[in-house]
Amino acid sequence: MKNKLTLRLDESLIENAKKHAREKGTSVSRLVADYFALIGKKHSSSKDELPPLTASLSGIMKDTEVTEEDYKRYLTDKHLK
Repeated sequence: MKNKLTLRLDESLIENAKKHAREKGTSVSRLVADYFALIGKKHSSSKDELPPLTASLSGIMKDTEVTEEDYKRYLTDKHLK
């Protein structure tokens, strides 16, 4: 059974939500329902629950000598140059 929910939000949030919904070809109600469904799910780090691309990349570098510090240095160089 569907019920009505009233939300009180700033006008700018409402307008942003409507714009986003239009761009996605959906309704604000559907966006809210999808969000509520998402936060209702139990979060798990199980590889089986990851999207296929993410699951395929999980652990790909575990047997390398690349450290977290190497990665931080790479990101710093990439974004600050």
